[in-house]
This record gives sequence, structure tokens and C-alpha cells, in this order.
Amino acid sequence: MTTHYEQSTYQGGAAPHAWGPPPTAPPQTPATPPAPAPGAGEPQQPLARRLWRGRPEDPRWARPAFLGLLLATGLLYLYDLSASGYANSFYSAAVQAGSKSWKAFFFGSLDAGNAITVDKPPASLWPMALAVRIFGLNSWAILIPEVVMGVLTVAVVYAAVRRRFSPAAGLIAGAVLALTPVAALMFRFNNPDALLALLMALTVYFVVRGLEDGRTKWVVWAGVAVGFAFLTKTLQAFLILPALALVYGVCAPVKLRKRLVQLGLATVALVVSGGWWVAIVELWPASSRPYIGGSQNNSFLELTFGYNGLGRINGDETGSVGGGGGGNGGQWGATGWDRMFNSEIGSQISWLLPAALILLVAGLVLTRKAGRTDLVRGSFLAWGGSLLMTAVIFSYMAGIFHQYYTVALAPYIAALVGMGVTVLWEERSRTWASLTLAATATATAAWGYVLLNRTPDYLPWLKWLVLVGGLVGALGLVFVARLGRRLALAAVGLGFVAALAGPTAYTLTTVNQGHTGSIVTAGPAGASSMGLGGRGGPGGGGTRGRFGGTPGQNQQQGNGTTQGQNGQQGLPGGGTGGFPGGGMPGQNGRNQQQGNGSTQGQNGQQGLPGGGRTGDGGMGGGGGIGGLLNGANVSSAAKTLLEKDASKYTWVAASIGSQNAASYQLATGDAVMAIGGFNGSDPSPTLAQFQKYVAEGKIHYFISGGGFGGGGRNGGSNVSSQISSWVQQNFKKVTVGSATFYDLTQKTSGGSSSS
Repeated sequence: MTTHYEQSTYQGGAAPHAWGPPPTAPPQTPATPPAPAPGAGEPQQPLARRLWRGRPEDPRWARPAFLGLLLATGLLYLYDLSASGYANSFYSAAVQAGSKSWKAFFFGSLDAGNAITVDKPPASLWPMALAVRIFGLNSWAILIPEVVMGVLTVAVVYAAVRRRFSPAAGLIAGAVLALTPVAALMFRFNNPDALLALLMALTVYFVVRGLEDGRTKWVVWAGVAVGFAFLTKTLQAFLILPALALVYGVCAPVKLRKRLVQLGLATVALVVSGGWWVAIVELWPASSRPYIGGSQNNSFLELTFGYNGLGRINGDETGSVGGGGGGNGGQWGATGWDRMFNSEIGSQISWLLPAALILLVAGLVLTRKAGRTDLVRGSFLAWGGSLLMTAVIFSYMAGIFHQYYTVALAPYIAALVGMGVTVLWEERSRTWASLTLAATATATAAWGYVLLNRTPDYLPWLKWLVLVGGLVGALGLVFVARLGRRLALAAVGLGFVAALAGPTAYTLTTVNQGHTGSIVTAGPAGASSMGLGGRGGPGGGGTRGRFGGTPGQNQQQGNGTTQGQNGQQGLPGGGTGGFPGGGMPGQNGRNQQQGNGSTQGQNGQQGLPGGGRTGDGGMGGGGGIGGLLNGANVSSAAKTLLEKDASKYTWVAASIGSQNAASYQLATGDAVMAIGGFNGSDPSPTLAQFQKYVAEGKIHYFISGGGFGGGGRNGGSNVSSQISSWVQQNFKKVTVGSATFYDLTQKTSGGSSSS
């Protein structure tokens, strides 16, 4: 039997709104104007009714169900949102700076004094900075834009899938996306990945629209979306370009010459939308703009193609916290084809990844005899190609890689599941289609069991529910053609519930916790083992980090407060239990995350280059990994000290490393200079520049600790160590509780003071 999926299902004109035989011939332009549609002369329905009813050809339940999905997603992601406080203080400080200074807003400066930028382009900061300008600096103003991006991403995926398939397919895709653990994490967090996921989903949506009718505007809009994605997270935006360009170049329903011209125009749109900011930054005199954080030569192009570009692939990231690895023991986790499934990554994204891959193959098999412009196949190729390209690069990149990067895969997986399940359901009378549905349910249930079994103390009954429910549903799907409609729907429903039970549980656990720091993960404690000597923020249990750290422990309290002990050892390469160069080992630090996102406690780190440790306020060139990734506690006494006469200074203080500086900046609301950028390894400012700032009275205090200093483990500048030594030798030491400051307005006279 030949189905309409094995024929050319698209011949021109608008795509059908749902499944069913497509038009068999291109729509012809009528010789005479068509007669007015019934009711054409009547007043248009009220906007509210049209929004609620949706398209006339849709089932009456479709639009209410879609709006309900968006509402449920929004409420889920808004739940206890302020528990994360400022989330990643590194980006929150840049948002605060952008809300006070338009120059900082434009460049993405970490501070309103415009000393240095974050190590990414600023597009993801702009929505948050605008919200803070309007509503003031608080957790909600920073994080609500991220929630909005999550809801919009669900809407985009729904719209893309619904157009060619059905409202049911769109709802399945939207639900899968909303309930993906890493999506629930990142759409409630202030890293750039939320905006990136939205823009990547928009890019595929525009390409699919272009495959419908071949109109140039859709391809150009796709180029614009990629351009702004580049301004969000540089070259990661380009991962899906080869697949999408190839799909459009082959499958678009226009002549080859026009396809090539359209792709050229899309490239121009990409260059313009992503390059205008780059051109301004590169042409702007370096002396009157902030230093480009993450670069060694104050160049955004160097940052793009080095630290944030090829360095992520080959691990050669000058100034990073660790060199690349690869093979089975990289500094950022093992690489290989199974990386997305391993204990470090699997629980974040891979719950339905086997299903997506099976359904991708099934969709391509089903359309193997279709014509070149078949839209069903084009949709599978667009979403599937984006998934495969991104997953392969992620799997083998040897540079810095965090679990939350995988949120980029979530829209692709969701779309493939929605399309694939509903396509096979339409073809369920064919034995191979029903068996493929059953195999998909079986693989998903088995993999869900494996993932849940990695955290045996977390809802131990759930893995059996997933396994048994999935297998029973799969058995029903084998015989789905012989079952009545109700039993068939029950079988597919059971399989779907079993498939989503695991990720839903992890998602609910994720939204029930606050997450802070630079490395965060979704799910319960112990669900993901990759981390720098413990996990960033209270997103899960401490695990043995790849720098040889001792296991930390996190305990979730009944009131939502998380207490954690993050024991952190020294980096390999020198000293007993210390960072390269030796130094005394510190004791395990204890961090307490409060409901408002603040952190209390001491962060005892290991010895740093040059000796000393931050736990006792020693200089030591920086504060180690805790200060590098999680910022610092700012006491009320320290806040009072820095706020005194703050208006007289461009920067109330300077500190090594961006996270340490960000903590003090967010606490005081005043600019704090981050010496050396994120890792403390950028050559900014130079010692001479810093001395000039001090002589001009622009900096009040130097804050001891924070960052790596000394260039970290992978090269970079040691200017932060030079500045530390100069300050320590020449200025008065002031101790406030456990924190140590140096008053840069008072030369040393052989003494110090405490308060």
C-alpha cells in the first residue's frame, strides 16, 4: 500500500494545516476574482474570540489547548523563581551595570565604570538590563525575561510543528520541550543559553516556512535570527547552519538559481544582523571602551575564534581554568559518541533522545519516495539535521563544556518527537509503523529506567513505573491496528506518560530548587557528576570534580534553603593539595544558599600560585575555584565599608576575578573592577594602568581573594598576581570580619586595622 507520505506531498501553495492528503496539483490562479466568502461583509469577530478560537480549520480544542500549554509552562517556570536570587552573579552584575550605564549596556560591561566586558557578546544581557531599568534590581526583574524566552520557545516549536502536521503534534512537541529538565533549568536562569535556544528554534521555524512556499523573506529572517544568535553566544549559533543551508538548497520549492540567491541574501542578513555590533566594537578606539573580557589582545574577533570558538573544539583556550582533554578523561568530561548519554550529561537532555533518533529515521523512511520538495521530509531534515550537527559537535568538543549547554538540543528533540509520533500514528495500520512506535516506547522506557537508576535513592518506585508502563504501552502499540480506537489511544497514552514521567519528575525537582553560580545542573542531587569540585549552586549533590576534589554534600531543607559543603582541592600540577605553584590546602568550605539567593558561609579554597589561601583572606593571587565560580559572601559590615564615600570613586573596589567582583557590586550597587576578567587571567588592567587609576583616586579598595590569578592552568596573563603583590606591599590592610581589603587611598606604614 502506498501512502501520501511516499508521494510528493507538497506541490506548491500553502501547506495543509494538518494531516491528510495534500493537494495533488498546484493551486491555480483564478481567471476571475473568487466570490466573496460567506460572511465576508460581516463585522470581524472580536480579537479575544479569534485568539481563543484560532484558525477556523483547526479543531475547536486546538487553540485553548495551546494557550493552556503556554500558561502551564509559564506558571511552571515562574514557580519560586526568586529562590535563585541573582542566579549567575557574573551576568547579573553586567545586567546591573547595563541598567546604570548605556555604554555598559551596549558593550556588555561587567561594571558601570566600563573596565571590562563579560566574555560573551551582550545580546542576552539586553532584555534583562531593560527590565532592571524599569523594575529595579531584583531577582524577578533579571529572571522573568528568561521565563518569557522559555514560553516563546515552546510557542515557536508548537507553531513550526503544527503548520504541516497537526495541533496534536505541536502540543506533544511543546510539552516535551517544556518538561525537559535542562530547559526548565535554563529558562529560569540568566545565562545566554535561554535566548540562544529561542533564536535557534526561530531559525529552524523560518527555514521550514521557506520550504513551504519558497518565499525569500523567510530565509532572510532565518539569517537575521542566526545573526542575533551570534551576538548571544558567538559561534555556537553557526552549528546548525550547514544542515539548514543544505536542506533549503535541495528541498526548497523554487528553481536552483533562486535557491542560491536566497541563501546568499540570508548570508548577507546574517552578516549585517550579527556584524554591526562587532564592527562598532572593533572600530571603536580601545582606549575609550571596556576591555574585551576573555581575550588576551583586547579583540572581540580573537575572543570569537579563540576562547569562545576553536578553543572550545580543540581545548586550546588561553587563560581558561583548565586545558582541553578529549578521549576518556578531559578536563571537561569524557568526549565521544556517547557523551550525551553518559552520567555527566544524560539526565539533563537525553530522556527522549533515543526516541527522537528513531523517529527521525522513521520519518525519512516514510518519505523516501516523496518528491524533492516534500515538506514532511524537509521538516524532518531541518529539525533532525540541527539535532545531529549540534549533538556531534557537543560530543567531541574538548574545550570548556557544561551540562547546561545541551538546552540547545531540546527544541530539536521536542519537534522530532511531536512529528514522528503523530506521523507513525497516522500510519499505524502498517505493521512496520506500529512496530516502530512500539520500539520507540520500549527504548524510551528502558533508557528512562537507566537514567533513574543512576540516582537510586530518588523516588525509587518511579523507575519501575516508567519501565513497566512503557513496556505495557509498547505491547499495546504492537497490536494497535487490531485494537479499538479507545484501547489504541490508551496504549499510546500510557507510553507517552511513561516516557515523560522521568523528565517531568526531574523538572519538578529542578524548579523546586534555587540555582546559583557558574555551573548548574538540573534534577536531584547526584544526577550529574561533572563539576569543578562540586556543583555550582544548590542544583544537586556534590560530586568528585575533575580537578581531584573531595565529594561535597548538599542537603535540601524543608523550607527551600539548601546547605552544601563543597570540598575543593587544588588543581593538578604543583604543590601538595594546592594550585600550581604550591600553597597551603584550605579546609572544605561550607555554603548556605538562602531563599533570596544570597550565600552565607566561608569558602575555603586551596593554595594558589604564590602561596596563601582565600579562606583566611590571604593574597595568594586569587580565590580558587570557589571564588571563580560562585562569588563571595558580602557581609553587612563589608557593604557599609565600600558604600562610604562611594560617589567619589569610579570603582568602589577592585577584585581579582569577575565572580568575586560581581558579588560586591551586586551587594553595594556600585561599580567594582574585575581584575583579569572571569578567570583573573586577562591582561586587564596592566599594572601600570592600575597604578594610574589608583594615583588618580578612581579606586577606593582592593578586595583580597577571588579568581585564579597567575594565568590559571592554561596560560594567560599573570597581571593579577603583579597587582596583588604591589597592593599588598604598598597599602594599608583593613580586615572586616573574615574579609580582607586594602585601602588604596592610604599608603602602608607598617600596620593594619580591623573592624
